[in-house]
Amino acid sequence: MDQEALRAAFDEQMRRNPEPEPDGRVEHDDWVTRSMSARDGWNGVTWCDLRGVDADAVIAEQVSRFAQQARPWEWKHYSYDEPQDLPDRLLAAGFTREPAESLLVAEIADLGLDVPPPPGVELREVVDAAGVEAVVSVHDEVFGGDHSALGRNLLAGLALEPSTAAAVVAVAADVPIAAGRVELPPGTDFASLWGGGTVAAWRGRGTFRSLVAHRAAIASARGYRYLQVDAMPASRPILQRLGFVELATTTPFTYPG
Repeated sequence: MDQEALRAAFDEQMRRNPEPEPDGRVEHDDWVTRSMSARDGWNGVTWCDLRGVDADAVIAEQVSRFAQQARPWEWKHYSYDEPQDLPDRLLAAGFTREPAESLLVAEIADLGLDVPPPPGVELREVVDAAGVEAVVSVHDEVFGGDHSALGRNLLAGLALEPSTAAAVVAVAADVPIAAGRVELPPGTDFASLWGGGTVAAWRGRGTFRSLVAHRAAIASARGYRYLQVDAMPASRPILQRLGFVELATTTPFTYPG
């Protein structure tokens, strides 16, 4: 795997030309790409290249633009972004640094997709509002907070033709115990994994790995070549054992609405 070429493809397809949120739009400037959502979707800067420009002025311009949304938003920083002192500049402009994650990518053809769930667990693909509600309930329990906006966004993605998202719920004794989703942006080589949370009582039994494999199979059937995930420290070693490689680290810098 040519990591430099893969990172360039990821930048071009997923950062510079991201799929708009169901309720939003994507805006391009010379130095920045913004994903703007009117209500429930993600708001933030997906790509930037601030070499040779007044970085502080560009940052200030983004703050002004997103202020019109009156919603919290995020500058998604990658470890190879320029200038190298961009994180310090974002902090000086009033952003908050959130925990860093690892940008992991795998070629789907190289992944082992025959990873059944543990005994007593069934994987169900989400097809309706009841399934979305199960995803939201698992995410609320595992990650904390209120994920109702995620549920509305997921429903909107499922309703598109072809769908731009899929989700899978792991169920034991008819109770949701884990859930994850995969985003399927049209016209790209990359599908993206999100969520993948498992309730505490079921961790360490292989449910997470089976969710990854099942969603990878969905992406493969739709013709995607690569699978991408922003991995937290707990999931990174599991994904690397499955065949993912680390291309960079990514850090959310958040700004209040």
